[in-house]
Amino acid sequence: MPNSTMAAIVHYALEAGAVELREVPRPAELVDDEVLLATRAVGVCGSEIHQFHNTQSWPVRVPVILGHEFCGVVVRAGRAVRGFREGDRVVSETAARICGECYYCRTGEYNLCPKRLGFGYGLDGAMADCVRVPARCLHRLPDSVSFEKAALAEPCSVAYNATCVKTHLRAGDSVLVLGPGPIGLLCLALARLAGAGWVGAVGLKQDAKRLAVARTLGAEATIEVDTEEPLEIIKSVADGLGVDVVIDATGASRALRLAMAAVRPGGQITKVGWGPQPLDFSLDPLVQKAARLQGSFSHNYPIWEKVIALLASGRLDPAPLVGRVEPLTNWRVCFEEMASGEIVKGVLKP
Repeated sequence: MPNSTMAAIVHYALEAGAVELREVPRPAELVDDEVLLATRAVGVCGSEIHQFHNTQSWPVRVPVILGHEFCGVVVRAGRAVRGFREGDRVVSETAARICGECYYCRTGEYNLCPKRLGFGYGLDGAMADCVRVPARCLHRLPDSVSFEKAALAEPCSVAYNATCVKTHLRAGDSVLVLGPGPIGLLCLALARLAGAGWVGAVGLKQDAKRLAVARTLGAEATIEVDTEEPLEIIKSVADGLGVDVVIDATGASRALRLAMAAVRPGGQITKVGWGPQPLDFSLDPLVQKAARLQGSFSHNYPIWEKVIALLASGRLDPAPLVGRVEPLTNWRVCFEEMASGEIVKGVLKP
């Protein structure tokens, strides 16, 4: 590539609004096990909205190029790379750096590696013309999966881990999803694919458009907590003792209180949404109901392979979530409309 610079969306300081489009040096040198990827599409994540507003609850190394939900075409491969070559269509995982030696790395759960760093906060991400990626992060992208859909493979993988791996979900179970953001909506879609008998979604009044998407994905009930009483609706499901599974995909710690009230005795709550606020209520209902509280974080190789197969078959279609596809120069409108709830998901195309 002849140009020595490229356009990139850079988070440059730990203060509100400190994100801008910049010209930055184009990656030149590759480590032996890396590829240089020409970015074709990159999804905007809620975590990047938090970084834009400086409300994140994780350490960020600034300046850093944003973007961890991405796909593209291999431009160049390092000397030690096997299985990928120039021109390959690929999609990338997010664990940009892992130690490779700890218990979790050695057993395939490298998403839990204590030294894990992700694209877009720990290392430069893909909201740019190109990005350096370790070859171990790559998966081949079938021709039947467009780059726009592939940009949502990462949140699909987060949702798959929460819904189909960490949750004990059986055919016929009732499932309530708290938070109709991208992850919550994808959890809802996957719960339906996994055989849930009843699926409901809970959001705020500002989530009206997102709740409408939930209905297109098969939600039997959508509940606005500002105007409706969630527990009254939940009591109308089956025997009225609560739902089998609650998936908390909100960014608010207080949602756990509703989850404990909604889950049936012996049921399960899976928490995939980050909520940094301290709890100001008792966990006794969890004990009294003998309910299980399960955390879920990120994903690993076999999850990605399952998700890519579902995307290729068309059984999992994230397209209804995408409200905007914009060039990199229009990044701000995607960030702002996601923050306001106007759209569920924006996709940028460098």
